[in-house]
Amino acid sequence: MINSTISYKKSTCIPYIFPFALFAVCIYAGLLFNISQRFMYPVKTVLVASSLIYFWNVYKQEIRFSFSWLPVISGILVFCIWVFFEGMYPQIGHSEFNPYNHASGYGVYFIITFRLIGATLVVPLMEELFWRSFALRFAIKSDFKSVPLGQFSWFSFIFISILFGLEHERWLVGIIAGMVYSGTLYRSKNLFDPILSHAITNLLLGVYVLSTHQWSFW
Repeated sequence: MINSTISYKKSTCIPYIFPFALFAVCIYAGLLFNISQRFMYPVKTVLVASSLIYFWNVYKQEIRFSFSWLPVISGILVFCIWVFFEGMYPQIGHSEFNPYNHASGYGVYFIITFRLIGATLVVPLMEELFWRSFALRFAIKSDFKSVPLGQFSWFSFIFISILFGLEHERWLVGIIAGMVYSGTLYRSKNLFDPILSHAITNLLLGVYVLSTHQWSFW
């Protein structure tokens, strides 16, 4: 009975963890084998998107397509904070992605298109499913499915926001972003809100990067 319970818990976690883990593996595989971002980012985007589609039936009930201004304003706010605090605190490492260093001509547009699609559509869905749906609830109870989506706990709110921030080189604004995205979920109990907020932040960052050529944000 105990073994079957453990197996059940593992199986319920997989749809939330696998796309996130796959994304991480692709990142480190690219670095380890020195694979150009020209090839790695499109491959990573397609693989992660495919895994999300494969598991879609598991979490589609949590994502109710609706619109409110709070996630829009929240997404814009996080973007402003992300850019405003640049250079005001030490970061965890440094990286940048300049598509013009990896291709020329139409190849550049191909890379930029995949980068925007990945950052705006795939990453927000993948990360919010992992951090806001799975991790926030798992920090409350290991049987996370028994915890209502958007249930508040000071421990899970602070702990997961810190972990979310440490996932990023810009850890400080990452923590703030994690708090903001969680706040939108607590208000609506609908995962679509933090996904939309996250997507708007990433879209604005993409437009900002392409406009200013500050590639370190990519």
